[in-house]
Amino acid sequence: MIHSAVFAQQPVRIAIAGLSHGHVHWVFNREGKNDIEIVGIYEEDEALAKKFQENYDLDPSLFYTDLDEMLKKTKPEAVSAFGAISEHLPVVEAAAPKGIHVMVEKPLAFDYDEALKIGKLAKQHNINVITNFETSWYSSNQYVGKLLQDGKLGAVRKVWVNDGHEGPKEIGVGEDFLGILVDPEKNGAGALVDFGCYGANLITWLMKGEKPVSVTAITNQNKPEIYKNVDDEATIILQYPKAQCVIQASWNWPFSRKDMTVYGTKGFATAKDATTVIERLDAKSSEEIKSLEPRPEPYADPFSYLAAVVQEKIDPSEGLYGLPINLTVAQILDAAIRSAQTGKTIVLSEE
Repeated sequence: MIHSAVFAQQPVRIAIAGLSHGHVHWVFNREGKNDIEIVGIYEEDEALAKKFQENYDLDPSLFYTDLDEMLKKTKPEAVSAFGAISEHLPVVEAAAPKGIHVMVEKPLAFDYDEALKIGKLAKQHNINVITNFETSWYSSNQYVGKLLQDGKLGAVRKVWVNDGHEGPKEIGVGEDFLGILVDPEKNGAGALVDFGCYGANLITWLMKGEKPVSVTAITNQNKPEIYKNVDDEATIILQYPKAQCVIQASWNWPFSRKDMTVYGTKGFATAKDATTVIERLDAKSSEEIKSLEPRPEPYADPFSYLAAVVQEKIDPSEGLYGLPINLTVAQILDAAIRSAQTGKTIVLSEE
């Protein structure tokens, strides 16, 4: 029993696949946490790898320019992908046959066929593939979800999800990350994918995995001089049999926002930010503002969450990170891209 307890406390061995995604800095700035150990870093761009090596004083022996070689030599328990969305499938193809779990940055995919291939690989090789969304850390979203689950909002009728910021270039993201975001081959679209994925993830969770009947999307280039190849403004409408979700994804907000409002047959609740909820649960009551505590560990940190999944302390299958929900997110994004391109509503039941 003593041996088992000691073993359970060992840090999870993880590898990093790619350094171009701006969120990768998180993993190198986790002072005071010892739940993971970085055993290898894959990055083909040697100049970018050298920049990280110097900035974070990393051992040069950690770095590889060949993904398969890194996975074979370092034998990680999990790999976290921080490249373009289009690189998620190749990472899973390399990791899954070796029994290595995978965490990717949102979304899982923008191409539904690629998402299905990822799902097939995960099932075939019995690994977890989880998707990191910042809004999964929000205690406000969990609170609103619990209100709905407990029947305090009634049945869902309308959901509004607003996500985005002033624009990636405007807020100063790194050149490597910007290069991904403005490339439709790597990112699928602009704001539609970058921020539309949050709403698709949240509504699929709230609807307990139910798929929308149809997807309609409208996009625009308000700043074609900056974003000439992708949209910077997108609205996605998801129609369910008795509910509708409007996702407003934008690189044109006056400031950063990630908020959600759920309207039910009894009342409504708004997750205003990570820890603030505005609720009105019946016609006779007034609005109330609630301040919540942040989510406890391991739910407030994606790498702590990944470690808990690998150690089988958490089953991610039903949550916001889980593969079933994120396969549907990919299907919604795929349909939204096609809807915006064709100007037509995509009816999922006809596909």
